[in-house]
Amino acid sequence: MLQIDFVPVAIDQWYQRRQQDSEGEFYRKVAGQGPRNDFNKTTQGRYICTADGKLLGYNNNRGSERIGKVMKESLKEFTSESELAVESESIVESESIVESESIVEAISTDNQDTRFKFSLDPGGVTLRVHSKILAGYEPTDEWHAAFHGAVGRDNAWLQPADIKAILSCLENGGTLDDNIARRIARFHLDDNTRGEPTYWTKRDVKQIEIRFGKDGNVFGNVHLETSNGKRGFIAQLRGVAKSEGDRLTQFDLVAKGEYWGNGRFTGFAPKGKFPLVISFRIADGTDPSDAIAPHGTKAAGKDYFE
Repeated sequence: MLQIDFVPVAIDQWYQRRQQDSEGEFYRKVAGQGPRNDFNKTTQGRYICTADGKLLGYNNNRGSERIGKVMKESLKEFTSESELAVESESIVESESIVESESIVEAISTDNQDTRFKFSLDPGGVTLRVHSKILAGYEPTDEWHAAFHGAVGRDNAWLQPADIKAILSCLENGGTLDDNIARRIARFHLDDNTRGEPTYWTKRDVKQIEIRFGKDGNVFGNVHLETSNGKRGFIAQLRGVAKSEGDRLTQFDLVAKGEYWGNGRFTGFAPKGKFPLVISFRIADGTDPSDAIAPHGTKAAGKDYFE
């Protein structure tokens, strides 16, 4: 049904309910017809609407049966309204029916709210970031087990200047620029397997070092811990990086270690310390998700690169 009868669009409503542009206006028009219409709070959910913004259905439940039900009900309403529109607008001439088309104007991109638009500079590189908890959960029901086995996904951005620094390390050996290493630590070495991570503050970064050998091997270590000690991550980093001329052709990095604690939206972590692994690999652009800005830009805005 999603592939044939609908046009799926995935967004992060945190942006759209704030955006002062045509995209934000359209989203607020749709969401404003639903039960979560206070745009100072989350409007999270699944909305089914027409191209001109009429809300047909809403759901904020993960159960496939309930989602399927609201999809079918919305499709039935849409089909009924379309048939009525055709009947009322049809022109009968010589026993033939000419159906008038309903044209909806496209959302303008001329007035984008630049506060929430982030882009990678030409020549930059996107890294796919995956995270997974390897053990530590206690046996549970099938529903919660799905979260326990989940893989977190994000993107990391390397700007041209970052790549230049990495290439220099590859050529001469040495330690990666501290600003780049701290960006990786603060915004990407976190447990995001059950929800949005809290991210580390600058003070939480007790130690981060990423070193390159001339053979392309990458190694290092990291110690992240909140001031109250309730959340932390101590891990080793290992990887391989390669280049061709001024191009970074490979950047495979894995951080594996012991994590502990819960974030604001990542509750129900395993008790005590548990093994967490986080991997980085250059994106090849074949996945539409490769174009999504790092989640850290949402938390820090343009300070993501500082």
